[in-house]
Amino acid sequence: MYLRMQTTIDTKLTTHINIVNQSFTWMFVGLLVTGLSSLFIASNEAIMNALTFNSLLYYGLILGELGLVFFLTLRITKISFEAALFSFLGYSLLNSITLSAIFILYTGASIPSTFAITAIVFGVMAFYGYTTKKDLTTIGNLAFMALIGVILSSLVNLFLRSDAFSYVLSYITIFIFIGLTAYDTQKIKNLAQYSNNNNLGVLGALTLYLDFINIFLNLLRILGRRRR
Repeated sequence: MYLRMQTTIDTKLTTHINIVNQSFTWMFVGLLVTGLSSLFIASNEAIMNALTFNSLLYYGLILGELGLVFFLTLRITKISFEAALFSFLGYSLLNSITLSAIFILYTGASIPSTFAITAIVFGVMAFYGYTTKKDLTTIGNLAFMALIGVILSSLVNLFLRSDAFSYVLSYITIFIFIGLTAYDTQKIKNLAQYSNNNNLGVLGALTLYLDFINIFLNLLRILGRRRR
């Protein structure tokens, strides 16, 4: 009886660790796909011209990204692991198209240095979220509500066109996603204890990917040096 209980505990612990590891592994793969694809697209003049002068194409890509996020979030437990992974990598690829403009707007030194800062901040908060005994649900809820406020404020700023207000929103957004990084890491850890569905690793990767990208883009807006 004791050996059977111990085997069950060991199996659950192994599954839990595997799902957490998968989340971070696939997140890294997604970032790699986005980074390499963005570099290629930024060097292709025809694609960049199409994105610059065809707003319908650009917003179509945005809608496609949102569609994949909603699809993964709502259907994650009902689709195969292969379909979940393909959707996540597809999202990473689509996102690389819309993000490719940063290689045109910012200097070559700004992007890797900002990426390194993002990686450090993200790593620290993910480690905190994984190791802390404190329940971060309240922080996650507050960060999510603040994010809704930032999104609405950003829509208002489309009409105001205030650079100062935009920078303030960037600072707020950084702090929001720093908090969400810790919360999401803890949430992935907790969910992994109650399910052995490998798709959770893909969903976790998407969540962490979004946290990382949002921290990076807003830090780049504040710290990055634009090309003249």
